[in-house]
Formats: sequence, structure tokens, C-alpha cells
Amino acid sequence: MKRKSVKLYTDNVIEAFYEAIRNNSLDRLHIPHSDVFYVRKAVEAHYGRPFTLEHVERAMKLEGWIEGERDIRPHSKKSN
Repeated sequence: MKRKSVKLYTDNVIEAFYEAIRNNSLDRLHIPHSDVFYVRKAVEAHYGRPFTLEHVERAMKLEGWIEGERDIRPHSKKSN
């Protein structure tokens, strides 16, 4: 018996959203936080190559980013 592979993460967010609506599976859809889209554009511009949303989000989480939380700590001031 062949297993079906369910891809829960995609760069085609809009298409995945409409597909989830058609299949009544919105609870399994992962839409990355807007921060991930902005960071992806920045790293693509810096490195000159494409990155997947999954790759960028995973890297952000490894660096301590937490979805939905804002860092409200004051920035350290540089000494002159």
C-alpha cells in the first residue's frame, strides 16, 4: 500500500490556502508570519540566491525568533 505524502509547508501560500479551503483542511495549513517573508527577501538580496520560506523560518527560530512576539528590550547604546 502506497502512503500519501502530505506537504504542510509550501512557498505557494495562496494556492495552498485555496486548496485547504476546498479540502476543508485549514487546520493543517501553515502560513508563515509576515516577518519570515521580509527576512527571506533580505537574505535573498544579501546572498543573491533563493531560499524557501521553510528554510528561513527554521533559521529564524534557531536564532531565537518566536512567532508573534516582539522584542521590547531596549537596544544597547554604543559608547563614543
